[in-house]
Amino acid sequence: MLLLLWIETSNEYFNFDWVTFLGTGYWFFWSIFALSLAGILTAYSSLLLLLGFLLLWEGIELYLHLCHKILILLVILLCVIFLFIICKFWKERWQVAGLSLQIFSPYIHLFSITVMVILSWPVAFYLARLEREVRMRRYRMTHSEKKRLKKCNVITRLRGLQVAVGLPFLLILLCLYLMPLGINSPCIQEKENLGPKPTFFGHRGAPMLGPENTMMSFEKAVEHGAHGLETDIFLSYDHVPFLMHDFDLRRTTNIREVQPESAFQNPAFFNWDFLSTLNAGKWFIKPELRPFYNMKPLSEADKERARNQSIPTLADLLTLAKKERKFVIFDLRSPPPKHPLRHTFVRQVVSVILASKIEQHLIFWLPTHDMRYVRAMAPGFQQVDRFVSIETLAKKNISIINVDYKRLFPNGLRDYKAANIHINLYTVNEPWLFSLAWCSRINSVTTDNIGILSQLNHPHFFMTPRSYMFMWLLADIISVLFIITIFCFHWRRETKKEKLLETSRNSTDTHSGSENEKD
Repeated sequence: MLLLLWIETSNEYFNFDWVTFLGTGYWFFWSIFALSLAGILTAYSSLLLLLGFLLLWEGIELYLHLCHKILILLVILLCVIFLFIICKFWKERWQVAGLSLQIFSPYIHLFSITVMVILSWPVAFYLARLEREVRMRRYRMTHSEKKRLKKCNVITRLRGLQVAVGLPFLLILLCLYLMPLGINSPCIQEKENLGPKPTFFGHRGAPMLGPENTMMSFEKAVEHGAHGLETDIFLSYDHVPFLMHDFDLRRTTNIREVQPESAFQNPAFFNWDFLSTLNAGKWFIKPELRPFYNMKPLSEADKERARNQSIPTLADLLTLAKKERKFVIFDLRSPPPKHPLRHTFVRQVVSVILASKIEQHLIFWLPTHDMRYVRAMAPGFQQVDRFVSIETLAKKNISIINVDYKRLFPNGLRDYKAANIHINLYTVNEPWLFSLAWCSRINSVTTDNIGILSQLNHPHFFMTPRSYMFMWLLADIISVLFIITIFCFHWRRETKKEKLLETSRNSTDTHSGSENEKD
């Protein structure tokens, strides 16, 4: 369960690594380490279980070595701890598992039926063996009437074992055969009902292709067809809005080399003259600091370009967006106490945007501070809200929401789509998750993985109801034929063994009877 959950939440790996970096100060792919650990523990436990099953199959008593006992206890303990942490601090990961079931359930159904066909071999073998045992004991009862009651109890227990093994197998099989009746996957629909491909907002640009929140990253996003650009804005101590995500400069600049004593300081307490001198790209080309495990290797030209990146200002981004006619959406970081713009930071950002002369409708305004001023000074900004009720959106006269992709679970935000609300999901990196958003008729997504997702011309795992119906019935029919064949094979084999035993016993009895007559 832990391994499956961790595989399905691969969209969250960067966030997990980032949170771990904040706690340890060391960047490492902790998510991949956890995945590898879960895989090793699962493989070890499965191999031990398989060996134990084979030994029992051969009638060999199990003697588990002390090392295995200790390791199994450690496996159980680690899994319990990890699942507790997930349930306590990352409850939303279960929503990701629910989303993955929505798209993978048809294939899990087919896989489960295949597993049941494989399991039918030992089940059929065991049931046939029990049946032969029952028949043999009945045969012996006619020769020893004194033990009739005791034998009947043994036969009852054998029949009980048959029911205990065969009935759950049959019920699980029937549930699997009927499972498609309860599957409601958005990716099972008619082709004509499939909505248009969601557009992209480049999350901090294209952070798999260039250093995040640098002009190189935003230019890469534009090159790959981004509909809009997403970023995070701080204001320097001397009132300059600039682009930065983290609440310190350690991860994405060379602050530790230039001024190590200030590495943990909030970026808003620096003047722009100093911030503009920091390098914001060299970290990106270091293998041990690359932000995503599945990044493609950079060309030499891109490496050289990345080395020369600096922290851009909001004005730099607006110039690019104005030139390319791209939408801009951003999180605005509130300045810390004692900052000169602590209470007027929104007005400073609005003045910079208006001074850039960018078309106002290209701004997706997400901050919630000082809304009256923003509406008065920039009525053309498109107001965007978080995940709030439809009634609240109507009161605010807002028709765009920016929500976590997990909100797709369980009903795909149908009420919001019915109310004609424009939905932008963040942050969607995995192709299967983007395919789910596409099938759910989501308008746009914010992504780190624009290089891959922009190449998708059709959602993955999409199929028509008729195709799935054919696949469902075909799998059921083939599996039924296989299972019946397996049961018949074992039944006939045990019947032949029974006849051979009876024949040998009869010949033995006849031989002993003839010897008695001679005596």
